[in-house]
Amino acid sequence: MRSKIFAESAAVPVARAAVVAHNTQAWDRLAESKAALARPAVDEAFVDPRRWLGAGGWLAGEGRSWLPSRLDGREVLCLAAGGGKHGPLYAAAGARVTVLDCSPAMLALDRHVAAERRLDYAIVQGSMDDLSMFATGRFDLVIHPVSTCYLPAIGRVFREVARVTRSGGLYVSQHKSPASLQASLEPGPRGCYELRHPVAGGQAGEPLPPEPPSRLREHGTQEFVHSLTAILGGICTAGFLIEDVCEPDHTEPQAPLGSFPHRAGFLPPYLRVLAKRRETAAVVTLA
Repeated sequence: MRSKIFAESAAVPVARAAVVAHNTQAWDRLAESKAALARPAVDEAFVDPRRWLGAGGWLAGEGRSWLPSRLDGREVLCLAAGGGKHGPLYAAAGARVTVLDCSPAMLALDRHVAAERRLDYAIVQGSMDDLSMFATGRFDLVIHPVSTCYLPAIGRVFREVARVTRSGGLYVSQHKSPASLQASLEPGPRGCYELRHPVAGGQAGEPLPPEPPSRLREHGTQEFVHSLTAILGGICTAGFLIEDVCEPDHTEPQAPLGSFPHRAGFLPPYLRVLAKRRETAAVVTLA
C-alpha cells in the first residue's frame, strides 16, 4: 500500500515540495506576526479543557457530543495543528498528544505553551501528507484543523491518516469549502459574490491568486481549491466511514454587506467532517 501511495504522489514531486516549502515559510511569518490562527489557547480554556473542546466545535454537534467519554491515556494526533492551541488543550484534558506541523515557528508556540503550562506532549515537524514517522494504527483520535487547502493534492493526506488511525478510531477534520474558495471575497457591482476560480478536483492545480489578508485567506500562503469529491470521497476511499458533516454557522443578524458573517450566509466558509476508521475484519480459520 505504501509503495502505491508514493507512486501516485510521484507525478508532481517538484510542485508538492515547492508548495510545502513556500507554505512553511508563510506560516513561520504568520506565527511571528501573531496572526489570528497563530494565537495560543487563552487562559479560560484551561479551566475546563474538555468543555472547551466540545464547545469549540471540533468534537461536538447540535444535540450530541462526539468527544470520547474518557480522554485519559488516549493517543491523539493534532495534525497540521501547531500554534499552541489544540495540543495543549488535549494534553490538559488527559490525552497522550502528538502535534505535527510543517512550521517551526508554529511549533515554537506549542513548546512555549507546553513549558508554561507544564504539559508533556510530543512536537514533531513534518508535512501532513507524510506520517511515515508514526506506526500503523497508533492513534485513537486525529484532530485536523483547516489545512488541506495548503497542498495541491490531498488523497495522500487521507491515506496517511487512515494508516495511523486504529480500527474504530475517529478522524475529525475541517476544510475550507470549495465553493467559498471559488468565490470572490467581496461582492461585485450587483452586490453578489461571484464564482471566479475553477475547482482542482483530485488533481494538482494552480494555486489561487493572492488576496489581501482576511478571515478567509491567510496572507502569503499558496492555497488550492479541492472538490467535495476530493475531500469527502478521499476520506471514504482511504478507509473511513463518514458519520456526520456540517457547515459551522458564522452568520450574524444584520451583518453589513461584504463582511465575513454576511458572506457566510451565502457561502459557508468551512466544512467539518466526522469520520470513523473502518473496523478491521476478523480473520476466521476453518478447521
